[in-house]
Amino acid sequence: MGLFLLGASALAGLPQPIHAQAPALHLASLQWLPYVGPGLPEDGMSGAVAKAVSKHFGYDVKIDYFPWKRAMQVGGADPDFIGYFPAYYTAERARQCHFSAPMGHSTVGFAVLAGEPLHWSVLDDLADTKLGVVLGYSNGEAFDDMVKNGKLRVDASDNDTINLKKLLAGRVRAVVIDKAVLRYLLATEPVLNKERARLAFDAHPLAELTLHVCFQRTALGLKMQQSYDAALLHTDIAKIENAYFDKLDGMSAAKRQFLHESAH
Repeated sequence: MGLFLLGASALAGLPQPIHAQAPALHLASLQWLPYVGPGLPEDGMSGAVAKAVSKHFGYDVKIDYFPWKRAMQVGGADPDFIGYFPAYYTAERARQCHFSAPMGHSTVGFAVLAGEPLHWSVLDDLADTKLGVVLGYSNGEAFDDMVKNGKLRVDASDNDTINLKKLLAGRVRAVVIDKAVLRYLLATEPVLNKERARLAFDAHPLAELTLHVCFQRTALGLKMQQSYDAALLHTDIAKIENAYFDKLDGMSAAKRQFLHESAH
């Protein structure tokens, strides 16, 4: 991926806070529960990781939320921001920003109607299958390339919830979605929770992808990326993620629904 990690010496190169309140990495993001969301504890699981990493070099994290395509535009170019996250790595994005080292993982696959699995071994097998996707999302380079070349039929929506409702209504055959996102939405979104027995995650995953911060392709963006990567060396990501899921699983259904509604 062309990513590199620096030692702890990189941390010393950043300006240190001179006031009690730490400076902030200003990042653009989307509502992508449970990874990120304004109504979630610590802005979601990826938010918790980003905050733990940034704390190592004396920074807080400030997150503003947009639809994903807009988040990439704002986070990638607006001088008030330093980047956007959590982003899958793609070669195209790597030319436009400085990618952090991996800060998490995502199992991407298909939501299908229960008892109606997809039968495929290579993507060409899905050429005649209408698939729901989210506008602006990458779903792995092989999948993205086939969509770009018109070899896959996709129906794009603004978010995963809309896509799952399309699936329930029979408007698409399957929906491309992260496994943890599907689990979370089925537990918290009222309409989907009511229909959860009708939905399943297909046994054949599409891709195992890594999550990153996409820092702006500027001198400051590079400096922040280097310090972020150095701090990642001292961060137990799996421990943070496991603790976060334990926290969510320990919440009552009413509390989870409240958090979901607060994020809208």
